[in-house]
Amino acid sequence: QLQLVESGGGLVQAGGSLRVSCKASGFTFGSYTMTWYRQAPGKERELVAAITSAGGNTNYADSVKGRFTISRDNAKNTVYLQINSLKPEDTAVYYCKGPFNFWGQGTQVTVSS
Repeated sequence: QLQLVESGGGLVQAGGSLRVSCKASGFTFGSYTMTWYRQAPGKERELVAAITSAGGNTNYADSVKGRFTISRDNAKNTVYLQINSLKPEDTAVYYCKGPFNFWGQGTQVTVSS
């Protein structure tokens, strides 16, 4: 069945970097746009970044442009989010979203000031 498993979250100091990953299975990964969302405590889930099926096009929320980079490896069925220059306001659960409105379970990123 369709599965999305995020990993790579953790506790990081402000200014640091982190890479979160999302391993997909159960569908033809290379045929679909993949997206990363995040949800901070008490806030709505927001779109962070998206990447088209072959990786040729990417889009980012204004709040993360220049700091976040989305990429994918279709041979490994994995989408990544490189997060640089972390800020305390980046603290959130980060989710990947695949086709058919399917979500992973999320990975927690906590940034200490």
